[in-house]
Amino acid sequence: MLRSDAEMLVRKTMARFVDAELIPKAQEIDEKGEFPMETFQAMAKMGVFGIRYPKERGGSGGNTTLYCIICEELARGLMSAAATTAMQCLMGTNFLFHFGTPEMHENYFLPAMRGEKIACFCLTEPEAGGDLGNVSTLAAKTEGGYVLNGLKTWVTNGPVASFFTVLCQTDPAKKLRGLNFFFVPRETPGVSVSKPFNLLGTRTTPICELALTDVKVPEEYRLCPEGQGTDNLLAILAEIRSMTAVLAIGLVRAAIHDCIQYAHERVAFGKTISQYQLIQAKVAEMYVDLEAAKLMAYRATHMVDDKIPCLPQATMAKYFATEAACKAGDYATRIFGAYGYSMEYTAQRYYRDNRFLLYGGGTHEVLLPNIARWAGL
Repeated sequence: MLRSDAEMLVRKTMARFVDAELIPKAQEIDEKGEFPMETFQAMAKMGVFGIRYPKERGGSGGNTTLYCIICEELARGLMSAAATTAMQCLMGTNFLFHFGTPEMHENYFLPAMRGEKIACFCLTEPEAGGDLGNVSTLAAKTEGGYVLNGLKTWVTNGPVASFFTVLCQTDPAKKLRGLNFFFVPRETPGVSVSKPFNLLGTRTTPICELALTDVKVPEEYRLCPEGQGTDNLLAILAEIRSMTAVLAIGLVRAAIHDCIQYAHERVAFGKTISQYQLIQAKVAEMYVDLEAAKLMAYRATHMVDDKIPCLPQATMAKYFATEAACKAGDYATRIFGAYGYSMEYTAQRYYRDNRFLLYGGGTHEVLLPNIARWAGL
């Protein structure tokens, strides 16, 4: 899957960081349930957050494949760290980078690259998840700008965010063609965030609701030409789904590693359980899923980098890899037996964290009809 020295170097560098700095602390970080600021700052110093952006604009000069390699390695160590990084590198900063003014770049984008400000992306509403045509957060045009009113939910990084990229409707009659993204600094009057949700998994990735009440923003805070919000979201959707796929791959890798290690140590009926065919079969299934998911996901990232349309490929990779992660989390708890039910072992975390992957980038109930349509139905 690797096709350049840069890809090999980034993987080796991130693998060393994850092995030395993240895995030894992962259980403690997860149990604490707080945003891992120390880890966040360490990744900023490595230039991780700017990997997708050009050097001349304050980034690290990489591409989507390098970004996804970073996300995969981080997910191998701790899904929460990977999810936070994924948000900072892509959805939370992408529209600010492309459409923000020089002043916005200086005050927000560049500090985000340095880890001094935290970004987030506000798409989902209580009645609008995959159904973007039902977005009701309204941006009403006024002299010199807009007034925003509405409620966003499942806002990743929201409780600690410095600024928000918010999807709003400017013309309800136009449905999808009325959608636009807006930049909203946290300190703007009328911005309110709820207390963090109590989550099943990814417990150090803070998620909340964002309420906007008569929030006034200048016209330049509209992060794309009016009516192009949907098109600009679709432009990065393949990246979002590829990224979700590689997060799943990282989790599967971690589950396989820990299952093999445990199977070699656990003795039952006079021999290690690694010698039993039913245990071998579970590991073999996970390994086959892993290899297939890697081929699918990195095919998609290379197509993105080569500017080849690949939304179907990225969608199928997201679906397959995420289902593989769910299976791996389940199999890990079975291989660990009763210890898989203990919070002292990693199997329970893989079992909990894989649910996070089911929703990001589109639920599978939304994706499967699209895949069927691409297949010809």
